[in-house]
Order: sequence, then structure tokens, then C-alpha cells
Amino acid sequence: MKPSVTRKNSIYPYLLLFIQPIFMASNIIVARGGVEYVPPVSLAFWRWLTVFVILMPFFFNEIIKKKKKFKQESFKLFFLGLMGCGICGAFPFIAGMSTTMANMGIIYTSSPIFIIVLSVLFFGDKINLSRITGLILCLSGVLIIICKGDLTYLINFKFTSGDLWMIGAAVGWAVYSIFLINWKSSFSLMARFTLIALFGAISLFPFYLIEESYFFNTVFNNNFIFWVLFAAISPGIIAFTLYTKVQKYVGASLAGFTLYIFSIYSAIYGIILFDESLLSFHYYGAALVFVGVYLARKIVK
Repeated sequence: MKPSVTRKNSIYPYLLLFIQPIFMASNIIVARGGVEYVPPVSLAFWRWLTVFVILMPFFFNEIIKKKKKFKQESFKLFFLGLMGCGICGAFPFIAGMSTTMANMGIIYTSSPIFIIVLSVLFFGDKINLSRITGLILCLSGVLIIICKGDLTYLINFKFTSGDLWMIGAAVGWAVYSIFLINWKSSFSLMARFTLIALFGAISLFPFYLIEESYFFNTVFNNNFIFWVLFAAISPGIIAFTLYTKVQKYVGASLAGFTLYIFSIYSAIYGIILFDESLLSFHYYGAALVFVGVYLARKIVK
């Protein structure tokens, strides 16, 4: 599917490309702070149920008027909810319990590669040397940041069970991204997202019950309310809405590059909130990402 904005001098879609990861990267705050107070699957389940509850009053009339279309699109909506909210909502939180933030970052940056490959294979998207070069530069820049300038980290890289969860999340996000833009819908952008959130919560519900019964118990207190609302609004409603808009303008493949910009903002959040330091490798890595995104955008003409 071709992007809807084709003017070479249009700056709006590329501003969104850099603004969206600000909110998506706030998910790292949830991963590092929220799971200390709310079990991972519980947090994901209540997050998306809350998104649905917040948005439904605004789009109730549209959804009711299009109930026949809802029935026709229910499988697609469930699939998108399962991929984007279920797998990508819970897997990173589960992974964080048994792997490092560095491992999670390295593995998740593979998602844009999956997006490009799947887009080419299933939907005939075109790819050129400029985009491949941009992809390599972005990946290199993110790896420099994650490895803190010491690429020998990759040589000593060891897989854990949490890394397998992150691979699943990376593939899930890629599948969500390409089908979101290529499956047409009769619903408006936000009404569709409301239903995706509902089906995301439904897909998580059985696993939430298992987690509550055999692993962890959710404590419904002020910490629970804060983290669920934060996860629902910032990396939830705002981030997912902006991501859909980015896709609309630049296509699924280039929109996937938001994950590389995401890594830069994650490092910034680490500096501001977790007393991490800004070092030279942050500048080098960020520079490569920005150049990579610039080269990758040249395919949108």
C-alpha cells in the first residue's frame, strides 16, 4: 500500500516520525517502573481495557451505526488486537523479568527489518538502496547506544528466556504494522483503534486469569491506578494513534523506523528519570540514526 503523502517538501509526516517515539518510548518507563507494582500480563490487560473504556463513549455511535461492518471486520480487528496489544503489550513486560534492558533493545530493533521483509513478501512494497543503507545506519546507531560504544558486547551476547519473549514481540509488532495499513476498514482511525484495544484486552484475558491463579496477584491500589492510566494514555492512546497517522503518510516500512528513534528517546528518559549519563556514544549513535532516517525517507516520492 502506497503512503498517502507524496510531496517531497512535506515536513508534517516526518515531524510525526520524530514526535511519535516520544510517547512510545515512555513504555520503557512502564517496563522499568510499572512492573514493580503490577504483574506484567495484568498491567497489559488492564491497560488496554482502560484504553477501550476511555475511548468508547466518543465513538459509541459510530460503532453502533456500523455494527454490520463490525461483524464483517471482527476477525481482522481481533487479529490486530492480538498482535498489537496482546503480544506487543504483554511480551516486553514478561521479558523484562528475565533479561536485561540492553538485550531487549537489541532484539526489538529487529522489528523494522521484519516489517520491510513482510511488506515486500506479502504486499509488494518496493525497497531501494537508499532505504537499505538507512536501515543499516539506524541499526548501527541503535546498537552503539545499547552496547554503550563497546561492540564486543555483541560477541558475548547470551540468550535468555526473556529474549525469546522479545523476539515474539518484535515479530508481533511487525505483523501488526503491515496488516494495520494494508487492511482497509470502514471505521474511522480512532473508532478502529477503540475496537483493536477491546480485542487486545480480550486476547489477554485468559492469560491474565492464569497469571492471577498461578503466578502473581494484582494489588488494586493507587500504584495500580497510576501505572495503568499512564500506560493507557502515553504509550497507549497517544503513541498508537500517532503511529497509525505516521503509517498513513509514509507507509509501514518507513514508519517502522520510529523504533530506532524510540531507542534515542529511551536513553534520554534513562538520563532524566534513572540518573543515567549522556556519553559520547549517545551522540554518535543518534547521529547515525538521524542520517539513516533521512536516507530511508527518500523512497517516499
